[in-house]
Amino acid sequence: MGGTKATALAEHCRGRGRSFLRFDYFGHGASSGDFLDGTISQWTADALAVIDRLTEGSLILVGSSMGGWIMLLVALQRRQRVKGMIGIAAAPDFTEELIWRGLSGGDQHRLMAQGRLEQPSEYSAEPYVITRTLIEDGRRHLLLGGVIDLDMPVRLLQGMADPDVPYRHALRLVEKLASRDVRLTLIKDGDHRLSRPQDLVLLCDTVAELAQLSAASNARSPSR
Repeated sequence: MGGTKATALAEHCRGRGRSFLRFDYFGHGASSGDFLDGTISQWTADALAVIDRLTEGSLILVGSSMGGWIMLLVALQRRQRVKGMIGIAAAPDFTEELIWRGLSGGDQHRLMAQGRLEQPSEYSAEPYVITRTLIEDGRRHLLLGGVIDLDMPVRLLQGMADPDVPYRHALRLVEKLASRDVRLTLIKDGDHRLSRPQDLVLLCDTVAELAQLSAASNARSPSR
């Protein structure tokens, strides 16, 4: 919640009188818990709990990387409230598509036998640890194998120079979403984080666009 994108969005919404909520998942940032004990189930439950207790009315969800998967899972459970979604290098099914299938047969065997696997991290001197629990739990929430039954505006921002989430993953997500109002913006020199000043401007402009669409939709449906 202290990251560049989250703080930029907080400032953007504050300046326009819009409510904004940011939080850290279990095992992330300021939240308690060990990251290695985290699962997609746990982090989805975190998001639902925070949203249900601290928000009301229409929602525009913004999810980055893994948060893009959580965003979709939340929208499927709160579809009446969610009026739009913005994914930044959204990574649904990443545990299976981007981690498991990227491992050699030997590494897959070691991960399942030992319960964990350490790999070098691009973002830290500490190794990136993959747990068997994360992989197995992720299989309970896979979305890309069928139609994702969500019907609201979706905007996807994706760097083509992203080493972690290939832009073809975003194209696959576009194909799987049931909504007809889905737009993918490819940033040719964009990385995974998309936190440069120009990326933040694009993100805030996209939030403003969906907020305007949501307001127009609410105006047309006063009974909701």
